[in-house]
Amino acid sequence: MLDERKLKVLYAIINSYILTAEPIGSRTISKHYDLGVSSATIRNEMSDLEELGLLNKPHSSAGRVPSDKAYRLYVDSILKFDQFIFDLQKKEKIKNILINESDELVHLLQNAAKVLSEITNYTALAISPQLKSSKVKHIQLVPIDEKQILLIIVNNSDIVKNSIFKLDKPISADLLNSLSNILNNSLRGLTFEEMLQVLDTGIIKELYDYRYILQSLIPILSKSIEDTDNIDLYYEGITRILNYPEYKDIDKAKSIISFMEDKDMVLDMLLNNSLKHDIDIIIGNENNYSQLQDSSIITATYKFRGKTIGKIGVIGPTRMDYYKLINTLKLFSVNISEIIESLAKN
Repeated sequence: MLDERKLKVLYAIINSYILTAEPIGSRTISKHYDLGVSSATIRNEMSDLEELGLLNKPHSSAGRVPSDKAYRLYVDSILKFDQFIFDLQKKEKIKNILINESDELVHLLQNAAKVLSEITNYTALAISPQLKSSKVKHIQLVPIDEKQILLIIVNNSDIVKNSIFKLDKPISADLLNSLSNILNNSLRGLTFEEMLQVLDTGIIKELYDYRYILQSLIPILSKSIEDTDNIDLYYEGITRILNYPEYKDIDKAKSIISFMEDKDMVLDMLLNNSLKHDIDIIIGNENNYSQLQDSSIITATYKFRGKTIGKIGVIGPTRMDYYKLINTLKLFSVNISEIIESLAKN
């Protein structure tokens, strides 16, 4: 456990390094922070902090830089003690930008990643809702013409999936309406996979007269279930990392850009971390992937009716303004959640 003076010195170094990206010396801290002690005392404290693994000394400099361990201590103190107060004017401004061209969930997440990247100047990521365990809330078959049918499935999160399929022979609107009623009565409350099993085994006797329709319908439902297993990733501003001195090494920059362009690896990274926490922060060597050892990932969850359904976040150097970014992501989290609620009502 660090005493109060060591913590003040450490946090002063972290805040200075976040601003300058240059190794910090005792004179800099003495000049810019009123810690009530001499430069020599600060130097001694810095030496102790280095021995504790909280500061590193670059070979070419007399100054020190924070270690990943120091950032973790710093971030945990922010999450534990700071009360985040929303700037309501900023919140509404961001919300109005997000609402624009966000008439459905996909557009909302694409827009959110774009705006987040522009505001933070980092690479921004968003992942779509995880719907594997979705349950059927409503099914409707709507005639487009005599042979073309629009299938509408609404899940228990009020997320709508639409598909069009074609029949070999005409069917009346009344017959389709009757089939919709039977499907709703028989399938409501089942998961998508359970729904397909029930239809495929033919155990619903009332559906026997509609078997020629089901022959066309079941492959569409099967495809719909496959789609729910596919989680979409949206990202913006991949090349923004080139703006930071931490990535001035070309090989390092290429490595992280290559990583971020690999959808499977990025999703694995994001989904391996629990959705239980509203804010999740992975710092430097806490990352499982070697390409991210010099980077931090901050993500926030967004919700629908109180249930977490996805994430939005940023990737950048470990030298981040964590307090500011956490606050920004909280604003995005609240706004995305509110907009999803409003989309569900429309």
